[in-house]
Amino acid sequence: MGLIKEFKEFLNEYKVMGMAVAFIMGGAATNLVTALVKEIIMPLITPMMPAGEWQTYKLMLGPVGLGIGPFVAALINFLIMAWVVFMIAKVVLKEEKVAKK
Repeated sequence: MGLIKEFKEFLNEYKVMGMAVAFIMGGAATNLVTALVKEIIMPLITPMMPAGEWQTYKLMLGPVGLGIGPFVAALINFLIMAWVVFMIAKVVLKEEKVAKK
């Protein structure tokens, strides 16, 4: 029974269940942001791309093709996710500061 007790203490001490929930929610949030960028933001940006479809747009520099469209989508995904994480952290840290007082 000692091993099971240690395992339960491990789960509680390192908040494994909370991390698992956060991981799952992070995956869901990633899918949501990807859909937002792909289906709403990028169609607004597409007219600014000289060659039409943003997903396949490549800037050709001689024999080298740079995938600008997919990079722009990934960059926008990153910026939105970073903003969401920043806002969540701001709220959580503010609550921690209030709880300490």
